[in-house]
Amino acid sequence: MFRLKRQNQPMNEPGERYLVVGLGNPGRTYQDTRHNIGFRCVDAFARVHGLSYEGKKRSKALVAEGIVAGRRVLVAKPQTYMNLSGSAVQGLAAYYRIAPERILVVYDDLDLPTGTLRIRPKGGSGGHGGMRDIITRLGTQNFPRIRVGIGRPPDRMDPANYVLQRFSAAEERLIANTVERAAGAIEMWLRDGIDAAMNHYNGGPDAAQASEIESDSRITRTDPPPE
Repeated sequence: MFRLKRQNQPMNEPGERYLVVGLGNPGRTYQDTRHNIGFRCVDAFARVHGLSYEGKKRSKALVAEGIVAGRRVLVAKPQTYMNLSGSAVQGLAAYYRIAPERILVVYDDLDLPTGTLRIRPKGGSGGHGGMRDIITRLGTQNFPRIRVGIGRPPDRMDPANYVLQRFSAAEERLIANTVERAAGAIEMWLRDGIDAAMNHYNGGPDAAQASEIESDSRITRTDPPPE
């Protein structure tokens, strides 16, 4: 069980590192698929704040490090494939002595409409393989997360195939905005805490965007990449 939580220390104590983890699958085959939306969100956050992954890999993850909102932050993208993400998160948390409440995980969610953000301070895996492995490895589900809605698969499509598809053209227009919102939510979590991020960023696309996506999704679906 993960037991690095430090007692009687405020969340904003100077010098403490925060770990922001985006979930996805490594390699060009999976780039920009629905399952990799976590990678896209943390990439956007890193880009906005001038953090670079170049030449940096630790504990089976690409990492970028810097100061954001006055906090020392480590951004990580596990390179283990989705369902083994926990080994990278556990390794980073142990190496840098990062307590669970300072770990934020960003990942895709089939049960949320495309473009919706759900930020929570803790919770179960909801059937997500990557989150299940992280919870198992850390020995706790008491760490914050941002769930990014990717929508339900159409008709009788296998969810395992659906998550490996890319977004439609209309969805991409929305996802670009969603990724920016997620990056903003990460910064707000660092600066103001989880409650502020929840109050400001929880929610979905406006009605016009949602209608356009629903119409487009009935017409166009891209083929999943080869495995």
